[in-house]
Amino acid sequence: MARRPKPVHQMTIPQFEAMFPDEDACKAYLVARRWGEEIHCPRCGAVVTHPVKSMPYKWQCYSCAPNSGYRFSHLTGTIFENTNKPLREWFRVVHLMLTSKKGMSALQIQRVMGFGSYETAWSMCHKIRTALVEPETKLGGIVEVDETFIGGKEKNRHWDKKTGGVGGQVTNKFVVIGAVKRKGNVIARMIDRTDTETFEAFVHETVSDKVSLLTTDEHSGYRNLKHTFPHAIIRHGAGQYLIGAVHTNTIEGFWSILKRGVVGTFHKVSKKYLPLYVAEFQFRYNHRQTADIFGAAIAGC
Repeated sequence: MARRPKPVHQMTIPQFEAMFPDEDACKAYLVARRWGEEIHCPRCGAVVTHPVKSMPYKWQCYSCAPNSGYRFSHLTGTIFENTNKPLREWFRVVHLMLTSKKGMSALQIQRVMGFGSYETAWSMCHKIRTALVEPETKLGGIVEVDETFIGGKEKNRHWDKKTGGVGGQVTNKFVVIGAVKRKGNVIARMIDRTDTETFEAFVHETVSDKVSLLTTDEHSGYRNLKHTFPHAIIRHGAGQYLIGAVHTNTIEGFWSILKRGVVGTFHKVSKKYLPLYVAEFQFRYNHRQTADIFGAAIAGC
């Protein structure tokens, strides 16, 4: 079995061409990233030692199918399964999406890749974003929590697109809340309400109770956090932006990247797919210092 490929952070185009000269090189890379030294059955997880000799990159698992054997390939259970696009083209799209800090639109992907339809590029990009969704772990150390609003102004909407709402609902924009560890990872997700219950639920799910400091702005939704966390508030309304270690500049920096991507690259993002775009920006941010961000993305596919 091939050893894991040497890490290369943010490959250049010449590096990509040298690493993936043909389809077989892509297949070998996927196998190494997905399984490493031992092949595991995607159905039952058992170690598989029965390759199909007449068919490269196919194996038989007799643990979950003792009589006939369950046959699978390197693509089984991945986003690349059941597509008519070569693996090398998938790799190119992943590479393009990861090397652009503010993302790359499906229209630009279509132009660069020469796809016959926009729908092909759009579908591939969304499948890749789905693969970039990472399991959440609780953040520790100094953590900043903040919310932001994404979308156009209500007054600029067409008459039949205008919305109305009551209570804590935000109807003219989409709300994203995030928590970031200083010099660490970020966790962000879309929410429907900006009330205390929603804010507190997010913080308790994403922030460790052993955090050394939790900083937020003066939004009333965070007012009860002082009972559970060492909570400090920065009051933007009073002109405060930095008081010693108390600030939300880190999470606001992430919001800046996300918003510039939405406005400048994608131009328009629907509520249905916004969580996938957030996941894409979160993945790039969290792997900004990863030795091999491309390999990390392929391993999740």
